[in-house]
Amino acid sequence: MKRFSLPRLIISAQKGGAGKTLFALGLVAALRKSGEKVIPFKKGPDYIDAGWLSFAAQHPCYNLDPFFMSSEVIKASFLRHAASDAIAVIEGNRGLLDGVDSQGSCSTAQLARILKVPVILVLDCTKVTRTLAAFVKGCQVLEEDLFFGGVILNQIVRARHERIITQSIEEHTGLKVLGIMPRLRKFRLPMRHLGLLPWQEHGEGQKIIDRLAQVVQENVDLDKVKELAYQTVPLYGEPLKWPEKIASVRIGVFRDKAFQFYYPENLAALEALGAELIFLDAMNDRTLPADIHALYIGGGFPETQAEELAANESLRRDLREALKAGLPLYAECGGLMFLGRCIKWQGKSYEMVGILPVDFEVREKPQGHGYVRAIVSNPNPFYPLGTELLGHEFHYSCPVNVKEDEISLALTLEKGHGFQQKLDGVVYRNIFGAYTHIHVLGQPLWAKGIFEAALRWKNGERGDWRLNSQMELLIGVYHQTKNLN
Repeated sequence: MKRFSLPRLIISAQKGGAGKTLFALGLVAALRKSGEKVIPFKKGPDYIDAGWLSFAAQHPCYNLDPFFMSSEVIKASFLRHAASDAIAVIEGNRGLLDGVDSQGSCSTAQLARILKVPVILVLDCTKVTRTLAAFVKGCQVLEEDLFFGGVILNQIVRARHERIITQSIEEHTGLKVLGIMPRLRKFRLPMRHLGLLPWQEHGEGQKIIDRLAQVVQENVDLDKVKELAYQTVPLYGEPLKWPEKIASVRIGVFRDKAFQFYYPENLAALEALGAELIFLDAMNDRTLPADIHALYIGGGFPETQAEELAANESLRRDLREALKAGLPLYAECGGLMFLGRCIKWQGKSYEMVGILPVDFEVREKPQGHGYVRAIVSNPNPFYPLGTELLGHEFHYSCPVNVKEDEISLALTLEKGHGFQQKLDGVVYRNIFGAYTHIHVLGQPLWAKGIFEAALRWKNGERGDWRLNSQMELLIGVYHQTKNLN
C-alpha cells in the first residue's frame, strides 16, 4: 500500500440550497488567485455543479459517489486524480448527513470518512442565530468519527447577526467560524429546473467566478482554510489504473451547448481502451464524419437549443442514414431525446433526428429524479444480459406517441422511473438510448460495450449483434469494478 499526502477539504451544508456551491466556487477561485493549484471533485451524480467547479479551477472536476462506487474505487479514483502540490476541494451534495436511507448511506459524511477529509460546513443563516449551534453540535454527536474543520456562515446581513451566531457556535461546539458569505442582494446565479444554469450557457461565467472569489477573499480566513487542507492525515492505497490500449477505434462524441453532460472518467476510459474521441457539434457541424466507428451522445438540455438543432437538417439527415445502416450509438437522456421524431417544449414542436419512433414532451415537473438500479433484461448492442446498472436520472421530458412494436426496452428498473413503466434502455438497430446516466467507475462494462461495438463496426461486422457470442470475451478487461484498481 502506498502512502499519499494529499491536501484536501470537503464542503458541505445543513441542506441543499444553503450556499455550498457558491462558497465552493468562490473558494476554488480565491485559492487559485492566492497561488494555489486546485483540483475539484463533486460528490454525487452531478454535471452542472461539476462543470462550474471545473470552470473555476480550470481543471477537470471528478465525481465521487458511494452509491455507484465501492469505497475502494472511490479512494483509488481520488488517489489517481488528486496531487500533493494541489488542494483538492470536494463539494458535497444536499445536507451533510443526507443519504438514501435513515442511516445516511451514500451521504457526504460517508464520503468524508472514506477519504479522511476535513469537513467545512456552510450554514444558511437566514432568520436564525443560536439554533445553528445546536445543529452543528448535533452533527458532531451523530457522526463522531468525522473531522469538522470549521464553519462558514452564509446569508449574513448585519455584524450583530454574525457575532451572535459566531459566539454561539464557537462556545458550544469548539469549532471555529472561518468566515462568512454576506447576503449578495444584486447577485444571483441563474437557475434551471432544480439546479444552476450550465456555465456553457451563462455568457458571463468568468465575471461570476471573479465576484465570488472577491467575496471569499474579503470575508474568509484563507490561511486557516489552507492550514486545514495541508494538515490532513495520509491516505494509503493504490491509485486507479486504466487498462492498456488493445485496439484503435474512432468514436464521435457530441459535445456542445445542447449536450454537455459527460463524466471525464467515462471519456478517459474509452481513450484508455484505444478510442480516439472525435468531438462533434450538433448545431454547427453540417455533416457526420465518415470515418467513425461509433457515436456517444450524452445528456444536456436539447430543448433549449431545439431551434438550432432542428435547423441543422443536413447533419440530422447524415446521422439518420448512418444509424439506419447500423452505426452503433449510445445515448443518454438529452441524447435520447435528440434521436426521436420531435421535441415538444413551451407550446412548440421541433423536428429532431427521427430515427426512433417516439416524440418527447418537456413538462413543468420532473418525470424522473434520483438514483437508478436496473437489470439488463433484454438483448441490446452494449450490455450482457443480467448486468446490474447503478446510475441516476433527472429529466423533465417524457416519451409520447411511442410505437412500441418498433422498439424494445432492455432495462428493468428496481429503483427509478426510466423511459416508461419502470423500463428503460430503448433498443433499435445498433442504438441504445436511456434516461439512465452511467458512471464508468460504477459499471465498467459501459466502456467495454461501447468500445466493442465500435471495434465490430471497424472490423466490418455488420451482422446481427444478438448473434455475437463473443461479446463477453472480446476484450476481457472490464469484468469487475475492482479490476480498475
